Amino acid sequence: MEIRQPYPPGAPHDRGAGYERRDTNIRGLIQFAFWMAVVLAVTLVGMKLTFNYFKKVQPLGATTSPMVSEGERVLPPRPRLQVQPHLELADYCAAQQQEVTTYAWVDRQSGVVRIPIDRAMELIIERGLPARSSAEAPGGVLPATATPPIVSGGMDLLGPCGYLSEHSVEAAPMGKNE
Repeated sequence: MEIRQPYPPGAPHDRGAGYERRDTNIRGLIQFAFWMAVVLAVTLVGMKLTFNYFKKVQPLGATTSPMVSEGERVLPPRPRLQVQPHLELADYCAAQQQEVTTYAWVDRQSGVVRIPIDRAMELIIERGLPARSSAEAPGGVLPATATPPIVSGGMDLLGPCGYLSEHSVEAAPMGKNE
């Protein structure tokens, strides 16, 4: 940093330019940019010619595996990374939603059908569940509680598709079982 003043205090000086004329050589900068562009263009053309030359002179040859034909794409062994995990999760969640909201045959010969969860809950409310006395309950069975289960990482009633649901915030109460 320069500490001396360009003009002594009180001396008259020209304030008309508004910028430093002595610091920047515009002509030199433009020449530098031009020659840099020329060097880049020559380098790119030289690389293209070099790669084409090596492609003709030293071909890659046959594939290393006898099980792969020339030009065929080889996939890595499983498990593979997902290319579009959000789309795959959305498809999975749509299939799950389809399963819990539609009627379908599970096993036609046995007469087993799948019904929507809402309809199943209505039927349970109408007909009720079969009840047995506490004396008939097998040993080690705990009575059902109204509190949701705790899953590792906290409360999770909605599973991996919970964030896609419009009810995800109000459907999962936060807190601990006591």
